[in-house]
This record gives sequence, C-alpha cells and structure tokens, in this order.
Amino acid sequence: MAGTFSFELVSPERVLFSGEATSVVVPASEGEMTILAQHAPLMASLRAGVVTIDGGKRLFVRGGFADVSATGLTLLAEQAVALEDVDADKLAGEIRDAEEDLRDAKSDEARTKAGEKLEALKALMAAVRH
Repeated sequence: MAGTFSFELVSPERVLFSGEATSVVVPASEGEMTILAQHAPLMASLRAGVVTIDGGKRLFVRGGFADVSATGLTLLAEQAVALEDVDADKLAGEIRDAEEDLRDAKSDEARTKAGEKLEALKALMAAVRH
C-alpha cells in the first residue's frame, strides 16, 4: 500500500493497535507530531494526550516513548486506553479521589506524584468530552 507505514501502540497491559496507517498524530512532549510514511527517524517522549490514527481512531496515552524508524512507528506507552472504552462517570470518581489524595499529601514527593496523576486524569476527561 503506497503511503502507509507499520504502526504499533503498546502498553504494559496489551497491544492496542498493530497494523498499517497513513498518518498518526502523536502527543510528544515537544508538541503534537504527525507521522507519515517515510518520516525521518526520531525518538521522542510522550505526554498525556490523544493519539489519532488516520484521522479517526483515537486512543489516550500517558507517558512513554515514540520511536520512528525505517520500519515504521512504535509507541511504547506507560498507560493507554481506547477513548470509547472510558466510562466518564467512573473517571469523574477517580478525579475526585485524586484531588483528595493531592489535598492529603504530606510530602513534596507525594504532592508531585498526586498532582501528576490528577493532571493525567483531567487530560483523559478532556479527551473523552472532546
């Protein structure tokens, strides 16, 4: 297939996507990148955000790395979920719990960890509502 490349999105739990793609929008820490066939090789870290495959399928990732090579694109995500699989009510409860954890944090390290978790959950909620 002309103009396509191999794309794989992997989380510790499972492979969320493996196949051919014509374009993939990646939430890199430096900003969103659109990867197309024959993209120059690169490695980038991922931030919490939405991966969009061929302008349609949307998956949320948090943390990890993007590796573009001659063989295609691989995303190794710390966490990843298909947006259609997210229960918004359950997620709202998780956000409330994370806000409470942030308020109750006793150390700088605990506050930082709780804040990062809360930020990722809020980013996921924004993606679900979009």
